Amino acid sequence: MTERADLLAKASKPAEEALRLHAYYKGKMQTMPKCAIRSLEDFSVWYTPGVAAPCKAIQADPDRIYDYTNKGNMIAVVSDGTRVLGLGDIGPGAGLPVMEGKAMLFKYLGGVDAVPICLDTKDPDELIRTVRLLSPSFGAINLEDIAMPKCFRILRELRAISPIPVWHDDQQGTGTVLLAALMNALTVVGKDMGQVRIAMIGMGAANVPTYRFLTACGADPARIVACDAGGILGTYRREYELDSAFSEQWNVCVRTNPAGLRGGIAEALRGADVCVAFSAGGIIKPEWVKDMARDAIVFACANPIPEIWPWEVKEAGARIVATGRSDFPNQVNNSLVFPGIFRGVLDVRARAITDEMAIAAAHELALCARERGIHEESILPTMEEWQVPMRLAVATATKAQEQGLATVARTRDQVHILAESKIRSAHEAMRVLLREGLIVAPPAARG
Repeated sequence: MTERADLLAKASKPAEEALRLHAYYKGKMQTMPKCAIRSLEDFSVWYTPGVAAPCKAIQADPDRIYDYTNKGNMIAVVSDGTRVLGLGDIGPGAGLPVMEGKAMLFKYLGGVDAVPICLDTKDPDELIRTVRLLSPSFGAINLEDIAMPKCFRILRELRAISPIPVWHDDQQGTGTVLLAALMNALTVVGKDMGQVRIAMIGMGAANVPTYRFLTACGADPARIVACDAGGILGTYRREYELDSAFSEQWNVCVRTNPAGLRGGIAEALRGADVCVAFSAGGIIKPEWVKDMARDAIVFACANPIPEIWPWEVKEAGARIVATGRSDFPNQVNNSLVFPGIFRGVLDVRARAITDEMAIAAAHELALCARERGIHEESILPTMEEWQVPMRLAVATATKAQEQGLATVARTRDQVHILAESKIRSAHEAMRVLLREGLIVAPPAARG
């Protein structure tokens, strides 16, 4: 077997194990009490008649809900299943395994309790209304896997009307981790954000906020060429001007590509220092990468199949390649940011999650990697570096307080201590459950 065939075989293995283990455990999440239950007499405190006392206290002072319930550490992971991973519109039921997985990552990596909620509607108005109605039960909302362009409107309107923070991980989370990865990749190759030419392949939920974050951090719009299924974006792409749902894409049309370049992916990549691709599997050809600038950086982030395989990128002469997959170096994965960001948001009870908060988290994520050393095959921390979410929590909470969006004031040390206690508790709970046999390790796969 060739090395390439070995890599392809390795890439298919997780799917087989996922089917086996999901069936073994019947999903990934469950609920358990967090209070002590020593006998049935305790129910008189936790439920009736004792529970009437905190109910009345909250009625008198709504902010006491954070003292007497789990709202301050509880979020909803909400999806309609219309844009799941690289699978597309598979529906809310088929999307549930992903939302359960997201809830698992929130708990284990950030100490955040998360409930997966898959809604049986494709109507953006109905989704907006439903999420708004859910807000009394949760401290924040994570939107997930919602199709474009309605995802832009849903996020924008919910951020305007929701009394709790609303975040769309496919937008803000992706932009945050990509920004951190690019900052470190540029450091490795010795190039400057303001001087590089960037080709953005795909202009959907991921690359729209990525564009905002990159330009906010020094990338020159005049050096950016964006390309989607309709070709390179420019002022001649009048369909974006005429449809208000694509206002952010039209902004990209106006601000980038001043030379009026036309064509497709090949033309967008020619001479580019950086490729930021959030599009579809297999759409980038190796010969197009060969036409990029010296010491090129390629982010091929489509999942589960990247736009171009990493070995093809390297063979074509690029210096750094990153994907969204965990089985290759330089995984660009939102799980590096959302647990820590939500931890910080919840711990200061922020009223929103702004671009500035996400960018602060990105800078901290990049710094975490630089402090332990970066190189061509390691530009980001991994999920094994469990201190990272705490540091992102501190960066996020600090920025929220600077922006006047926090309703609880905490020092950096206080946020770090609180975040560490929540995350350690989640890890220790898993160790205890495994040690006591309450979660049983699955049998080994056959063959």
